[in-house]
Amino acid sequence: MEAAATGLLNQHLIDPEICIRCNTCEATCPVEAITHDANNYVVDAGKCNFCMDCISPCPTGSIDNWRKVPLNRAYSLEAQFGWDELPEALTADQLAEAGVTAEADTALAPEPEPVVDLTGEAPFNSAQYNATLPPWSAAHAYTNLYGLRAADRFVNATVAGNVRVTDVGREYDTHHIVLDFGAMPFPVLEGQSIGIIPPGLDASGRPHHARQYSIASPRNGERPGYNNVSLTIKRVLEDHQGNPVRGVASNYMCDLQVGDKVQVIGPFGQSFLMPNHPRSNIVMICTGTGSAPMRAMTEWRRRLRKSGKFEGGKLMLFFGARTKEELPYFGPLQSLPKDFIDISFAFSRVAGQPKRYVQDLMRERAADLVTLLQSPNTYFYVCGLKAMEEGVVLALRDIVHDAGLSWDTLGQNLKQEGRLHLETY
Repeated sequence: MEAAATGLLNQHLIDPEICIRCNTCEATCPVEAITHDANNYVVDAGKCNFCMDCISPCPTGSIDNWRKVPLNRAYSLEAQFGWDELPEALTADQLAEAGVTAEADTALAPEPEPVVDLTGEAPFNSAQYNATLPPWSAAHAYTNLYGLRAADRFVNATVAGNVRVTDVGREYDTHHIVLDFGAMPFPVLEGQSIGIIPPGLDASGRPHHARQYSIASPRNGERPGYNNVSLTIKRVLEDHQGNPVRGVASNYMCDLQVGDKVQVIGPFGQSFLMPNHPRSNIVMICTGTGSAPMRAMTEWRRRLRKSGKFEGGKLMLFFGARTKEELPYFGPLQSLPKDFIDISFAFSRVAGQPKRYVQDLMRERAADLVTLLQSPNTYFYVCGLKAMEEGVVLALRDIVHDAGLSWDTLGQNLKQEGRLHLETY
């Protein structure tokens, strides 16, 4: 038997049954205590400092789980990676047998020392500026109507459309997929997401986990007045290291035919929502399929404008991809009126041209952005690969500094007022 524990740990754990593997918690954690493998997202008890930054952004509540355990018997990462469900809480008798009581002082893990670079400064943490509150004028979001613990575990949606929205090319096969819910209630807002459950089993014989996709249609449907949503999905054929891999959910979705049925859970998300008050400005910064929520917000504003029900408000879009052929919706974006939306494209892999990224375009438009940054009516949305997030927030910081303003003040205001939203993966 192990030596008696010297204290009690209220260990932070993630519920694998309701986690949708969206990466929000790992991206948010300031001390890198959260990690994942192909099966689960887990929390390292040796790193977690109970700052609670990951709690409110979690769309499902799976992150808000705790188990009292003896300090010397904390659940290891290896144990958590193998879970299909959370372990039962230890009883008072089990804790007493281990040498502690449920009423003992609960130990907190020591806060890790910050990593410093050669300049002696702590590394820039873009996630600390991510707003966990929605804009004050956002519509009410319904969440978790269907899920693994809901009364109706999932809803069957019917494929109403599947159209390729990039030029032909093996590496950039992106589809616009429309799902119809028929008579089943499924209210959504721009900026929310849904979970798709692929059929079949994984390599371990378990049912596939749900995959999360942002909604690309406005609140009244891809086809106005119908109970449907659209998604922007890129067929995954290689991993981030360039190794061949066939993405389970993306290939399943891209191969769907009209009339096929899809199991859907959700909706998820209650902070990455657009403002609804007149004259509110929206600045959208995205790469690839990160354009989905931006398309939804833009289309809702376009419909309001067409109906004469919206007063002003500036729309700016910074959209990045390797080439224009890889850019979803490139053609339709070109036809939007210039007095409706201000669009800048950044391409990083065009032969004979220097690499350009969204943060480069932002710096070129610093004069426009600094004015918008100072307005309490301006809201920023960033969506795409995790690698873009730091560069984008650093660009905002530099634009503010170059204008002689305080980023410490303005950056915190953006977060506290629900005006800077980061959704990267």
